[in-house]
Amino acid sequence: MTKIGGQDPCPCLSGEQYASCCGRFHMGGAEAATAEQLMRSRYSAFVVLDRDYLLRTWHPDTAPRSLELDPDMQWRRLDIVATAGGGPFDTEGTVEFRAHYRQMAERGVLHEVSRFVRTGGRWFYVDGDIRG
Repeated sequence: MTKIGGQDPCPCLSGEQYASCCGRFHMGGAEAATAEQLMRSRYSAFVVLDRDYLLRTWHPDTAPRSLELDPDMQWRRLDIVATAGGGPFDTEGTVEFRAHYRQMAERGVLHEVSRFVRTGGRWFYVDGDIRG
């Protein structure tokens, strides 16, 4: 895993320190209360190469058996574009985002609308539609 200190800014760009933002979810000390929180924590998990967290928060019906993360992929910035549902009392929601990355000398943007469901009081990533 890529090391980020608890006092470092959170990679999700919430403005909070990693330990009090996504780090608490990664360490298992808390569960995301909203679909957007889960989306942000999953983005940060890609940044820190936390494969276990990504698999743990992926809905069992759509989760891959394994997941390999590319350590050469540098996730640079997360922009939340829109959310629908996904609140503390909802059972489903979507989060549209743009995740900016750099890989080798190339830069790119992953634009996705992700779908989430809440089961047993926990939010899970289901799937996403990539936008052009």
